Amino acid sequence: MVGAVLAFDLGTSGPKVVLMDLKGEVLADSVASVPVHFLPGGGAEQDPADWWQALIHACRDALQKAGPLQVRAISVSSQWSGTVAVDRSGRALGRALIWMDARGAPLIEQVCGGWPSFEGYGLYRLAYWIYKTGGVPGKSGKDPLAHILYLKATAPGLYRQAATFFEPKDYLIFRLTGKRLAGFDSIALHWVTDNRNIDKIDYDRRLLSWAGVEREKLPDLVAPTSIAGDLLDECARELGLSGSIPVVMGTPDLQAAAVGSGAVLDFETHFCLGTSSWLTCHVPFKKTDILRNMASLPSALPGRYLIANEQETAGYSLQFLKENIFFCDDGLTVQNDKAMEQMLDRAARVPVRADGPLFFPWLYGERTPVEDSQLRGAFFNIAATTRRPDLIRATLEGVAFNARWLSLAVERFCSRKLKAINAIGGGARSPLWCQILASVLGCPVHQMEDPHHAGPRGAAYLALLALGAIRVGEIKNLARVQQTFYPEEQDQRIYEQKYRYFMEFYKKNRDLFHKMNPVIKVQE
Repeated sequence: MVGAVLAFDLGTSGPKVVLMDLKGEVLADSVASVPVHFLPGGGAEQDPADWWQALIHACRDALQKAGPLQVRAISVSSQWSGTVAVDRSGRALGRALIWMDARGAPLIEQVCGGWPSFEGYGLYRLAYWIYKTGGVPGKSGKDPLAHILYLKATAPGLYRQAATFFEPKDYLIFRLTGKRLAGFDSIALHWVTDNRNIDKIDYDRRLLSWAGVEREKLPDLVAPTSIAGDLLDECARELGLSGSIPVVMGTPDLQAAAVGSGAVLDFETHFCLGTSSWLTCHVPFKKTDILRNMASLPSALPGRYLIANEQETAGYSLQFLKENIFFCDDGLTVQNDKAMEQMLDRAARVPVRADGPLFFPWLYGERTPVEDSQLRGAFFNIAATTRRPDLIRATLEGVAFNARWLSLAVERFCSRKLKAINAIGGGARSPLWCQILASVLGCPVHQMEDPHHAGPRGAAYLALLALGAIRVGEIKNLARVQQTFYPEEQDQRIYEQKYRYFMEFYKKNRDLFHKMNPVIKVQE
């Protein structure tokens, strides 16, 4: 019987499931969807029960597609920077606060402030936080620490009842094995671990004290490639599995995508064009750029760091355009399953124009290269002659300009130019978007095969590593390039000018965004 590993990747839109044989070939895959609940004041939540039911559906579907096989291991990836409160009996206490939830921002100011101050942080605490962790709790309030403090302030009864606060990935590990564990990498955005020795990471007592979170409410720490435990019999029955199957700890989506993209050597770069986006690479050093909200944090690969950064809305910008701006009954509606494909086809017919509209993809604020939850999206330079295909192309270009902004920060961080980029994520399936990225970023863009499954593929590679079936160096050859796009000289010149307009718009309007979108104080 064919041996395989099973990988779960819980994204914001829902889980993806991949079955991969022991040589790294994908045998079957499936996806399911879950809703996001947006709340006043910057709230964004999902129901863990929805996660689990969607995971069951996708897992059973993938197993049916694959036919008879023996699952040798399970590995998990998921959205990062979320919080699930679980009581002693293992019950989730309400919905999870996900990476978009910014309601705890004012509480981070209270934890991190002090005199003398720099960028809103007390200098002593700032220096200690960076020295130990590599970073500092984000002022946007979207880190798990801010989520926990928000629950503590607004729902003290729930906080007292909570036995463990989990990241989404570690919550799935708990559901699968019953073990209350977290990976060295997944816990990093709580900003309470000493990351100086990449091979020996643990909680820091002083940081826990400053944060006001009890150590016993956080999981024990283990390596991403370690075995968390065996799959529980009850879960096996629900998922359509049998036998005693080891569950690998796995890693958050950013780290999983880095592995699944094939860019596993130091300074090899990948760009993930999903609901959100990031442009990152592995690095051999611990470093922090506080002005651009980036730091090298523990990677999923043993003994390695990865640059952590994220831009809040990428592919979601196109979805927003489809669902909230295009209402005409001509095929570009919510009900049409091919609407996104048609939108991209129409955008491809629009030439690159220096005087065309600009789009700013800050629909839910921004994290890097600036951390600012009060920024908002916009279309600019719309004329009476502007048509919907112009707006679609402007949306694709706006995300690419935001990526250019981030790429310059990454180059500064690494002290070297980007040579090429492996493009992954659902948006990377579009040849048009990959070509726009190449011309805006000014370097070759490798469109990877099956780019929207890079996350679960990376999680599956970690399972193969845990089983000893492959070595890290072999991953580069398992992830294959489908097509390479090169900058087009004429388009590049126009995009260079439009990028300058993009940055000028940001500089002239950020204060106005702050006036229009004041931070709501948390009522304790």
